[in-house]
Amino acid sequence: MGLEVHNPWWKGKEGIEEDEDYRRWNNSKVKWEPPLLGRLLEKDNLEPFSLHFIFGPRQVGKTTLLKLLIRKLLETENPKSIFYFKCDELADFKELDEVIREYLKIKKVEGIEGSYIFLDEITFPREWFRAIKWHIDMGSFKNDILYLTGSLSMFVKGEIETFPGRRGKGKDFIMYPLSFREFVQVLDDNITKSIGELESLDRYEVIEKCFKARPWLNRLEELFELYLNSGGFPLSIRSILESGKIKQDVVNTYLSWIRGDIARLKRNESLTKRVLKAIIEKSPSTISYHNIAREFEIKSHRTVFQHVDMLEKLFLIKVLHYIDPNEGIEVFYKQKKVHITDPFLYSILSYWCLTKKPDDSVIVESVVASHMARKYDIGYWKNSKEIDIVALENRNLIGIEIKYKKRVETSRVRIGKIEYTITLSKDQFNDEPLIVPVSIFLALLNTS
Repeated sequence: MGLEVHNPWWKGKEGIEEDEDYRRWNNSKVKWEPPLLGRLLEKDNLEPFSLHFIFGPRQVGKTTLLKLLIRKLLETENPKSIFYFKCDELADFKELDEVIREYLKIKKVEGIEGSYIFLDEITFPREWFRAIKWHIDMGSFKNDILYLTGSLSMFVKGEIETFPGRRGKGKDFIMYPLSFREFVQVLDDNITKSIGELESLDRYEVIEKCFKARPWLNRLEELFELYLNSGGFPLSIRSILESGKIKQDVVNTYLSWIRGDIARLKRNESLTKRVLKAIIEKSPSTISYHNIAREFEIKSHRTVFQHVDMLEKLFLIKVLHYIDPNEGIEVFYKQKKVHITDPFLYSILSYWCLTKKPDDSVIVESVVASHMARKYDIGYWKNSKEIDIVALENRNLIGIEIKYKKRVETSRVRIGKIEYTITLSKDQFNDEPLIVPVSIFLALLNTS
């Protein structure tokens, strides 16, 4: 089976330096530790038995995350108690079972009580969950901590739901592309240390912290312009920082991930492209599935819904529902707002769908929506006027308006339970009505 090839640290802790994924990260001109690493190292996440799932978009850095976690564990643990295997070449659950049994033999021979088992890209073997469930039921992992990674297609297929009562102390962890705040931490950590973070959306806290961050506005604007091109994916960030542009091989890598997931989920690629094209061209306006079906020659609104649902679970888009401002609840029958979740995805999806990439003002609204959605329940409100994003915080509704331009004209809007609105500008400040630059606001927003 050659498990040693996947686990060079079994020869000694320094063997991690020989690991190709770790070496690629260590030798990179631009590198960072994923924010999720700290959470995985928290004491209550290192207690057996635990079956942890780590999922997120492909190419977001999950394998690198595992190798950095292994590096940390090697500081205190027996190297042979740490087992890593990438499952993308395994055909089915039977081959996965063989891999697991092989490691369990090594574990027994070495007299290892508890171990850390990393199964990367677990969704590739057919019916992978059958092997995991069987070994859990047999008690094979009773003293172990398992880390299983995969794309969000695990959710689409409902595979995670097949483990009721079999997770122990395990948790679900989502690994997102870097937020703007995390992007700033990578490139200029002194800024985030100096400005702190928003602990709430309380208007007085927003005023105080955003105004205090004013001296860093020019630098944050520069970094935000960069982020609007690179997005938060590791390969695109490195490509922009090292060559000043996103290379074609990087675009091809991400498109291969998207097309691969669509194929694995047995969705029609042509229909998916039409739905994505509609979303890109209509954004940030509200949309109707019926209208998309009619305008883009798709069989029915149900087909549109199925593809939108898949794209959201693959973390390519975020759907915002209308919020009733009096009740503070979502209204599902009204039109939706649909946002692409990352600036880089706007670039490659526009290229793939043969349509024009939207203006920065559209992309900025999507960036704010996707950031807010990581931390809050959000929707939108629209009548004769519109509030781009409505966020629920501690039973309070707060409006967010995005006006990414030099001069912002706004009026006080109070509708129902929406207490106040924060307007995000390009570089303008005002305390009443509240206007702050989007780059400062997002740099203060901790979504981890």
